[in-house]
Amino acid sequence: MSGTTWVYIFLGLYIVYCFYWGLKGYFTEKTSSGYSIAGRSIPFAAFLMAATAASFSGWTFIGHPGLIWRDGLAYAFASFYVLTIPITGTFFSKRTWLLGKRYGFVTPGDMYAYYYNNEAIRWLVVTTAVLYSIFYSAVQLMAAGALFNVIAGVPFTFGALFLAFIVWFYVCTGGLKASTWVGVIQFILLVGGIIILGFFVIKSNQFGGWAAFSDAANNLGDRQLEVPRVINFGLGGAAGETAWTSVMILTYMFALMGIQSSPAFTMWTFGIKSPKPLAWQQAFMSTFVVGFALFFFTAFQGMGSKILEIAGNAEFLRIAEEVGGLSDRRIVPILMKQFLPPVMLGVVFMGAIAAIHSTAAPYIGTGGSILLRDVYWRYFKKQNMTDSEQIWINRMLATLLTVGALLVGLTSTAALVILGALATAFGFVMYVLLIGVIWGFKFPSKGAMLGVIAGMIAVFLSYKIWPNPLSMHAAFWGTFTGIVVAYICRLVGMKDDQETTERQAEIRKWLDDVDAPSESGKQWRKIMKIFVPVWYFFAIGPACILGNSAFSFAGFTPVWSWQIFWWIIGIIMMWGLCFKAEMATTNEIQIERADKEQMIVVKD
Repeated sequence: MSGTTWVYIFLGLYIVYCFYWGLKGYFTEKTSSGYSIAGRSIPFAAFLMAATAASFSGWTFIGHPGLIWRDGLAYAFASFYVLTIPITGTFFSKRTWLLGKRYGFVTPGDMYAYYYNNEAIRWLVVTTAVLYSIFYSAVQLMAAGALFNVIAGVPFTFGALFLAFIVWFYVCTGGLKASTWVGVIQFILLVGGIIILGFFVIKSNQFGGWAAFSDAANNLGDRQLEVPRVINFGLGGAAGETAWTSVMILTYMFALMGIQSSPAFTMWTFGIKSPKPLAWQQAFMSTFVVGFALFFFTAFQGMGSKILEIAGNAEFLRIAEEVGGLSDRRIVPILMKQFLPPVMLGVVFMGAIAAIHSTAAPYIGTGGSILLRDVYWRYFKKQNMTDSEQIWINRMLATLLTVGALLVGLTSTAALVILGALATAFGFVMYVLLIGVIWGFKFPSKGAMLGVIAGMIAVFLSYKIWPNPLSMHAAFWGTFTGIVVAYICRLVGMKDDQETTERQAEIRKWLDDVDAPSESGKQWRKIMKIFVPVWYFFAIGPACILGNSAFSFAGFTPVWSWQIFWWIIGIIMMWGLCFKAEMATTNEIQIERADKEQMIVVKD
């Protein structure tokens, strides 16, 4: 059978699986909290895989190898987001779960508005969630349509609509639990697809195995093999873009840290049955498993494509011309068509679709739930709705977000590119609120609100008007501005009223008491306060330029060797943070206290 036939066979099986979980949720989820946060009952294994899949979008599968082809190993430092994405969860997720369990928070707006005693902050979070849901999902759904078009010849618009329909169906019928269980198979397909494609590239007759591939890679020019020493506008980007200098690499990682600080991930944290899977998701599933796929197999794809292009490989160039020419978004589909046998083409195609859906689904689902709870239920219905009415309104709002994402994706390419890129940076601005709630940074309530507003404005200005000043990504400028503004408000004498002060003091006292580290944990935290900044500085910060000529091993180029070495050190760092420093681990006593000492402040 042809590769296209296998694509449809595996797509059919995937649809059956998605529809099963959607319909199961439709007939079993009868409460609003059951639909929106899975009744706080997402099990260990399901969260472990689904949360990891949701952290790494279709961009990881399709765009990441393409940019390695375009910009070389300097861009491959982006693979370190297998550490910088989950490190946000390490800092915040456990304590977020404890707060959600004790106070009954359903949405991130509940948590922020209660802590800061400020409803304006709730509206800022809603705005962030809606923008994130529409524009980030639009990027994913358009990528799905484009891939379907290249691989199976399906018209782009029809493909985008059809694949969006699949997401819409299981999200709207089954709620968060359905999205989670579909996320399990999506994780397997995502990681498996990346590894399979990279394996077939390197073992092909075009290279003849690792030794020949390594020789060819080491003979590529400096543009492909080194981190630029100065700001350079010639790495294949458009005018006004900053190249992948060491500082740009570092601050770009800040943007990706915004994925797990986004409102959608905060809400997902409220939905898990126990915080016990958090440490394993952060230190093992993301850092090690996905890291293994990215540091080796996406690099095989990107570097292999560059070798084939420079060598003038006839088959590679023929397929490229057939699909519309070489570009970073077409590299993966070209490799799929050239190197994969029919059955594997179907498997890897579904890996790409799974990667795309794994991101779109939770953002559409949680976006609808946030709109329902923080706007419709709270302000229009005055917290007086039956569970059935809440579920159906939630479905309607999720439908509107899906339609919005499709409209933006199909009609406004310019807005899609700009606002899709801004989404993760806006998520990182949520650090302004999180460091106050979770770790007690003392911003006055109005200061926190003004900090978030200023941060979002700074993100837009440093992305669109003055792109990446001083070779630093817009995410850095946004959060830096937000924290500075919040502190200035404190310095000029802004103070909270007595009710807000007492509320925050009560939360701080309880959280610091229930989550106090052991003596061993305290010692490890002291070590990590030094270890983590050192790792950032050398692995992805200014010192990563040393990798241009530091060392090489096993045939890997110097920069590639540097990346692999610091990835291994990063695994040790995440193990130390999550387990030894007790940043992401909990014991039964902590969980029982959160349950027994409940002070529910939000209706379920």
